[in-house]
Amino acid sequence: MKPVLRIGTRGSPLALAQTMLVRAALIAAHGLAEDAMETVVISTEGDRVQNRPLAEIGGKALWTRELDQALLDGRIDLGVHSMKDVETRLAGGISLVAFLPRANPSDRLVGAASLAEIPHGATVGTSSPRRAAQLCARRPDLAVVPLRGNVGTRLRKVADGEVAATFLASAGLDRLGIAAGVELAIADWLPASAQGAVGITARSDDLATIALLHPLDDAPTRAAVEAERGLLEGLGGSCHTAVAAHASFTPGLQIAAELLSPDGSERIFGHRSSNGESPADMGRALAADLIAKASASLRETLG
Repeated sequence: MKPVLRIGTRGSPLALAQTMLVRAALIAAHGLAEDAMETVVISTEGDRVQNRPLAEIGGKALWTRELDQALLDGRIDLGVHSMKDVETRLAGGISLVAFLPRANPSDRLVGAASLAEIPHGATVGTSSPRRAAQLCARRPDLAVVPLRGNVGTRLRKVADGEVAATFLASAGLDRLGIAAGVELAIADWLPASAQGAVGITARSDDLATIALLHPLDDAPTRAAVEAERGLLEGLGGSCHTAVAAHASFTPGLQIAAELLSPDGSERIFGHRSSNGESPADMGRALAADLIAKASASLRETLG
């Protein structure tokens, strides 16, 4: 029997774990049989090129381009994504149809009990401009070096002493069942936009698949992610930009964000509460506030 749904995903352990969450949600919503779904692993350039920072070789599109093309070609029916890796502007003909309930969006520090306890002058590995700038702002004595690879690779490099410490997303570690690192409080260390959220894409004209996915859509997660992605869109930044954001309901929708210079020497913080506008417009408004406060040199990093 031909599978009802072909689910496209990257092949990393984390991507496959997230795909299993989507499969479980589809089974719970519709009672689909396991053999009614097929997991289709798509190799992306971001997975294949591991020795250079993403910012140098194409940015977030390296995680999504091949999955998008597989959707448009009809080789898969839906794509599963870590939302922090998805560009703010989707390819034509593709829609973000559903978001699973968001997992813990915080970062974890691996290799030390706290930022203060990383040894003076130590080497810390991260290829995230955000994490590098946040760290430099707090610990300018530390040396930051690029560190790419999947979760296991990065944990191994800390264990082998290649770097003293690194940062990983709490959601990824939790989904893999790995109890490593110490959680950094969101109030002190804002995460990446959309971190912890899993999004599902489909062809915009594939009404049957869209109908199957709609029951999976978590409204609070969608609102928070749309606010954070609206912020990124409003900043007009690139993958070189150091920006952190977190939207939450307390109880109304609020978003906090931080824009940093690459070396962490300039930090602009902003906060906004919803006044009835859409979540995306709320994020864009906060972006305008941050840009207005930023120096000319910091604005230049936004392109």
